[in-house]
Amino acid sequence: MSLTIPPSLSGAPTEEPVAGLPSEPKPRTYQVRTFGCQMNVHDSERMAGMLEDAGYVPAEGDQADIVVFNTCAVRENADNKLYGNLGILAPVKAANPGMQIAVGGCLAQKDRETILKKAPWVDAVFGTHNVGALPALLDRARHNNEAQLEILESLDVFPSTLPTKRDSVYAGWVSISVGCNNTCTFCIVPALRGKEKDRRPGDILAEIQALVDDGAIEVTLLGQNVNSYGVEFGDRQAFSKLLRACGDIEGLERVRFTSPHPAAFTDDVIDAMAETPNVMPQLHMPLQSGSDSILRDMKRSYRSAKFLGILDKVRDRIPHAAISTDIIVGFPGETEEDFQATLDVVEKSRFATAFTFQYSKRPGTPAADLPDQLPKAVVQERFERLTALQDRIGAEENRKQLGRRVEVMVTAQSGRKAEETHRLSGRSRDQRLVHFSVPDGAEEPRPGDLVTVTITEAGAFHLIADPAPDEYSLRRSRAGDAWDRSQADSCGVPAPGTNGRKGVSLGMPSLPVRAS
Repeated sequence: MSLTIPPSLSGAPTEEPVAGLPSEPKPRTYQVRTFGCQMNVHDSERMAGMLEDAGYVPAEGDQADIVVFNTCAVRENADNKLYGNLGILAPVKAANPGMQIAVGGCLAQKDRETILKKAPWVDAVFGTHNVGALPALLDRARHNNEAQLEILESLDVFPSTLPTKRDSVYAGWVSISVGCNNTCTFCIVPALRGKEKDRRPGDILAEIQALVDDGAIEVTLLGQNVNSYGVEFGDRQAFSKLLRACGDIEGLERVRFTSPHPAAFTDDVIDAMAETPNVMPQLHMPLQSGSDSILRDMKRSYRSAKFLGILDKVRDRIPHAAISTDIIVGFPGETEEDFQATLDVVEKSRFATAFTFQYSKRPGTPAADLPDQLPKAVVQERFERLTALQDRIGAEENRKQLGRRVEVMVTAQSGRKAEETHRLSGRSRDQRLVHFSVPDGAEEPRPGDLVTVTITEAGAFHLIADPAPDEYSLRRSRAGDAWDRSQADSCGVPAPGTNGRKGVSLGMPSLPVRAS
């Protein structure tokens, strides 16, 4: 489908006369703006990779020639956020002939023609199933002077086969599946990303090996429901086998995964976690609600007793595992008794951290049409009680870390108070955020290096280590070497010992930091 773009908003490049000999045309620049979950972040890495493969370069400072919005349809106010940003760019584009705007992701899959009707200055709209079409759609829009809309109803090509520009050198996302076969009534993801499609184990392991060869020491296996991996080719233990196979990859030091579904979480996965040294003692297990009645209405296909039983089994095999979760407050029909059941499960679960959400209607989901939608004031009050409870539990669990020696992988991101405290930041093996100082005279680590420190302070959302010289040790890693190479490459100067070869940019997005 094509819609004509007004000439003043056209993406067609302007021709400028060139005096003297012809010069090399300046490469067009791009920027990808991401909203939503880890899957969206990973898709954005693919979009960036394809644009660079097509000859575009990242924008630095100045307004980009191409702005791509990778959208979310799950988070609250997703529509408002997109259209607000598009409105801001309309006059910018009008003043910059040749600029192009593209919209992809879940909201594009859902809204389709609506985006072009509300924002006719957009050049290309593409969905979750045809991420690989982005460069071609931009070319066609520019050539035809018409907006291009292309939405597929099923997967065109598995995203992991596309070129990728990763954000970081020491860790990376690896997608093992896309789509979801569940029917949770609050979730629109299955409608937007389709039924589950699983990659072959050999392809996954080959991608992980490529990341490790380029310096990464940590990977996170990514899927809408990772522990149902293998359903498409009929192997119910495929995920636990994949975890064990990761343990055989030399140089891979940390393996994580997100997100599993409690209904499909089996003992063989717990055994693989416990028995594979590089699978980290950390588990994200979405609860959503502690009320069996609400879980039934959500079509979550497990009950609170099963959920708590999984946590007991994990802690029996992995005593120091840190467990995180997702919880929705204010689902339609939730009574005070239902909410109290959630508080009771949270108290028993002792989560290290929780991602808590207030329920809001998502058009196209069964829950949007349920009766007994709760007033905003009720949902807000319950949300505040839940977060207060979890903040207390998180602080109590973190205080148990005081005096412990922990290994921290240093990240490129620092806390908000880093300039004041002079602390660096990283993640422990159980994924807790640690801000640490380097003793006077000790060697500074690079992102990707590993330090071992003693925890001296604990907050609800982070740990602090201000070690004495004899309590601090640094292990320089291949990932740190890769960081050095990437920094030298960005300056156009080969790093020592690289013989001028360039590293591949690998990446894992940082988790949100609530305090430092």
